[in-house]
Amino acid sequence: MTVWDTAEESARDGGTVPGRVRIRTDDVPAPTIASRRTQGARINESRPVVFDIRDMSVYYGSNRALMGTSMKIRRNLVTAVIGPSGCGKSTFIRSLNRMNDSIPTFRLTGEVLYHGHDVYGPGVNRVEVRRRIGMVFQKPNPFPKTIYDNVAWAPRNLGLRSDLDERVERALKQAALWDEVKHRLRTSALGLSGGQQQRLCIARAIAVEPDVLLLDEPASALDPVSAAAIEELMHSLKNRYTIVIVTHNMQQAARVADQTAFFSLDRIDQVGTLIEYGDTETIFRSPRDTRTRDYVTGQFG
Repeated sequence: MTVWDTAEESARDGGTVPGRVRIRTDDVPAPTIASRRTQGARINESRPVVFDIRDMSVYYGSNRALMGTSMKIRRNLVTAVIGPSGCGKSTFIRSLNRMNDSIPTFRLTGEVLYHGHDVYGPGVNRVEVRRRIGMVFQKPNPFPKTIYDNVAWAPRNLGLRSDLDERVERALKQAALWDEVKHRLRTSALGLSGGQQQRLCIARAIAVEPDVLLLDEPASALDPVSAAAIEELMHSLKNRYTIVIVTHNMQQAARVADQTAFFSLDRIDQVGTLIEYGDTETIFRSPRDTRTRDYVTGQFG
């Protein structure tokens, strides 16, 4: 089955998986920005394009929330989306896997090409899109089920029932949670700590082996130790997945991202727009746009 098949959608659609820190660029030592990246992770033309976003604008009714966004997201990189509140960061990331479709007034123009195929093209299977492009939200949202059943939920709903125990174990190991929960898989997930719950949600998202992992401020509700664990996890997961993360934390973006997209409000229309996009070190050390420089140095936001 391909991402564009529609035959099973009607049967399965009901099971669809539903503190800024002031920072000066000259205070960030060079190793902080780049030292944790794997060899060859820097942006280059040889890396395959996963998302090719062309002149994308998003509307909620007559209100335009995001305008004229064009950018390419490449495979096995961590791409950070930064910018002040209200500039369309979450709207952008939720548009990559059609998570905004549930909003009745939502409308998108332009193209979101995923491996060359239009995610919003006619006949596209939304369930399959969300299987291939998983998402984890700001606040941990484990189901009121056992740890095992949380991770097994999506595979069961998608008919991926063979070797389910192995699939659950593999996802929990990839989420760096297995050793902490392997002896209590049949206990409630609600008994886990906040950081463990967020890693469980990541395990739930990767249990169906997606291609892309979208993270909408996954560490903002966590304590510093748990947030650091999520950052460590991103470094290991990008070897297998392409990761896009929305974050308000400039230091976090500098630590984890290979490339960074800065969104802000257009000066004239006050609509969210992409201001600058490039290698993280460039964005933080020598941005082309003064708005980018002012934001990453804490002048506004």
